[in-house]
Amino acid sequence: MSTTPNPTPFVSLPPSPQNAVDIFAGEWASQFPAGGPANTAGAMPLFEDPRILWADRTLREFDGSGLEGKSILELGPLEGGHTFMAARLGAAGIVAVEANVRAFLRCLVAKEILGIPRASFLLGDAISFLRANERVYDVCLAMGFLYHMRDPVEVIELLARSCRQVVLWTVVYSPRLLEKHPHLAPIYGAPFAAEWGGFSHTLYPCDYGESFDDRNFRGGVEPSSCWMTSDDILAAFAHFGFGNVRFELEDHFYGKALMLVAAK
Repeated sequence: MSTTPNPTPFVSLPPSPQNAVDIFAGEWASQFPAGGPANTAGAMPLFEDPRILWADRTLREFDGSGLEGKSILELGPLEGGHTFMAARLGAAGIVAVEANVRAFLRCLVAKEILGIPRASFLLGDAISFLRANERVYDVCLAMGFLYHMRDPVEVIELLARSCRQVVLWTVVYSPRLLEKHPHLAPIYGAPFAAEWGGFSHTLYPCDYGESFDDRNFRGGVEPSSCWMTSDDILAAFAHFGFGNVRFELEDHFYGKALMLVAAK
C-alpha cells in the first residue's frame, strides 16, 4: 500500500522501489508492469499497452522487423511505459523527449526501478527538438501527443523530416464529442481553416482552462491546443510522404481516437 509522501527530505523506511514511486504519490498515471517490482502507482496499463504490440505487429508486416533493432524517437513519454515496451521489443536505442518536469522525473524513477536499457530521457520541448533535429530516426512514437499541439500539421511535417516510420495514437475531433459531453462545449472554440506546408485543413481549438495549472496536468506546453479530424490527419500523412498507412478508429471518452502506423 502506498505511503503518505514524507514532508521531510529524508526517508526513514528501508530502501525500496516504492519509496521512489511515492515521491510522486497521487501523480502517477501508469500502473507498473505485472511481474515487476510490486509498486503502487497509477491505474493505466501503459507499461503493458496493447496499442504498442499492435504497432509492432503492423510494422513487422511492413518490413519484417517491427521495433526490433530500430532507433526510436519518442515524443512525450509521460512515465516511460511505452519506452519500456519498445526496449523489451528490441529497439536499438530510444531517445524520449518530455517537457513536463515532474513527468520527466517519474520517467527517471521508472527507468531506475525497471532498468530500461538503451533509453535516454531528455527534458525539454519536443517541437523545439524536432525543429533543430538533423538526425533521421527509424521510428517515432507519438502516443497521446498530437492533440495537445497548437499546430498539429507542423508536427506531422517535422515527423516526415525526422522519421522513416511513425506510430501515433491521438484523440480526434468528432461530432460525437459534444453529443456525449455537451457540458464541454465552452472549452471548444469555432473551427477554422488552416494551411501548413501546402496542406489545407480544419482545426478545432480546445482551451485547457484551469486544468492547465493543475499539478497533474498531462497536456502540452501551451494553454490551448487544436484537434483535427481523422480524415485530415490521414490526408496530412499522405501529403508529407507517408505512402503506407494502417489505422484503426476506436471509441473514446472524447468521441473517437485514431491509432496509426505510417511508413514512407
